[in-house]
Amino acid sequence: MRAVVQRVSHGRVSVSGSTVAEIGRGYVILLGIGHGDGEAQIVYLVDKIVNLRIWEDEEGKMNRSLLEVGGEALVVSQFTLYADTRKGRRPSFIEAALPEVAYLLVDGFSKTLQARGIPTQSGVFGAHMLVEIANDGPVTIWLEHSP
Repeated sequence: MRAVVQRVSHGRVSVSGSTVAEIGRGYVILLGIGHGDGEAQIVYLVDKIVNLRIWEDEEGKMNRSLLEVGGEALVVSQFTLYADTRKGRRPSFIEAALPEVAYLLVDGFSKTLQARGIPTQSGVFGAHMLVEIANDGPVTIWLEHSP
């Protein structure tokens, strides 16, 4: 499982011109599911994300977590995080989980964030989405946990 976590002042997802999810201060999480991913990867990454200290404290140092600042999360499924570009010019996505498996894990990831006290919204799985990310900092963190 791979996640690109972007600290944002706000984020929004639109499908066919209509807003389907929107958050204020928090994280936009681009989430890729690979073969063999499961509950262990969800638990590990959610724990890491909610406790990741990348918000400034009173002294301007990255010392606060999403939980501490009362931030929100916007989860966007992104199989392209498993693109293999080592050969040729067209990426291969054979390492990405099948959609029927990935859907359940992305949903489980969002529900686990919510259970940890993070107000969470999601994009639309499998849809062509317009993702607006107002990256704050910019701060972008890559996380991965393999089975």
